[in-house]
Amino acid sequence: MISMENPNDLKKQLVVEFEGEQGIDEGGVSKEFFQLVIEEIFNPDYAMFVIQKETQMVWFNPTSFESDAQFTLIGIVLGLAIYNNVILAVNFPMVLYRKLMGRKGSFEDLQDWNPVLYNSLKQMLEYDVPDIEDVFMQTFRISYEDVFGTVINYDLKENGDEIKVTLENKYEFVELYADFLLNKSVEKQYHAFYKGFQMVVDESPLDLLFRPEEIELLICGSKDFDFDQLEKSTEYDGGYSSTSQIIKDFWSIIHSLSVEDKMKLLQFTTGSDRVPIGGLSRLKLVISRNGPDSDRLPTAHTCFNVLLLPEYSSRAKLEDRLLKAINYSKGFGML
Repeated sequence: MISMENPNDLKKQLVVEFEGEQGIDEGGVSKEFFQLVIEEIFNPDYAMFVIQKETQMVWFNPTSFESDAQFTLIGIVLGLAIYNNVILAVNFPMVLYRKLMGRKGSFEDLQDWNPVLYNSLKQMLEYDVPDIEDVFMQTFRISYEDVFGTVINYDLKENGDEIKVTLENKYEFVELYADFLLNKSVEKQYHAFYKGFQMVVDESPLDLLFRPEEIELLICGSKDFDFDQLEKSTEYDGGYSSTSQIIKDFWSIIHSLSVEDKMKLLQFTTGSDRVPIGGLSRLKLVISRNGPDSDRLPTAHTCFNVLLLPEYSSRAKLEDRLLKAINYSKGFGML
């Protein structure tokens, strides 16, 4: 397994080759490799992570049956992504990146991960009427479900079910609750994950060089899908220019797409649906003419961010061919 390799080997340039598929790894194959690995890691069938319904953010499953080695491997994958400058489609809350920099999760960290719980606890903290015991009816015993849906009770303090939350101890309750969710309950899983991450980046003083928000950018990319920026920075080849009618039609179609379809376009042309640090202009997209009108779909060289576009005879045909390409094409190689 990769987690058993010499840690120094993990710092070498990663070259990926898919058995039975064409393509020299100039970056595009590695992007797809990481994408497929991430999809497998977060497959709900493995129950290694739980997905918060309101935010779609993932967090370690405290009741996961997977071994420490599996979580170590995930840490290695994130470290390799940073080391190989590959952006990943992961959706961790900011608290993960704070923990990677040596900080513990706290109440305020619940806000972006579980806003419903955060707001409920905040209401409790702001409530200053003596009838708080009757209004909230909360003790120092909390409950959560395991992977089978079985309810598990946990006492934040000894005999927690006998200790009611009052005006005097509400801050202690909230602090202990957040500490349990973000630290204690997932200590085993996070420690294994952190071990794998450090196997790759141990010589990089991330806590000295970056803020947590910048670590997230390194791993996940920007969330600014500014396609005007992408259009302005795109170059053309093979006879196309920014004034070519098909190019005008292309951008008209792209700007009308949903964010989801725009992400699919990025995936199709670059091998990643993430926005690099610095914005979409950093992609240096190239649109190259790929022959006259044809029934062929557009294709791409994801290693070099090149979109190969036949000169379709109409806007309608261009839109049809383009949408088919971005929605049904998966896997490295020319169509």
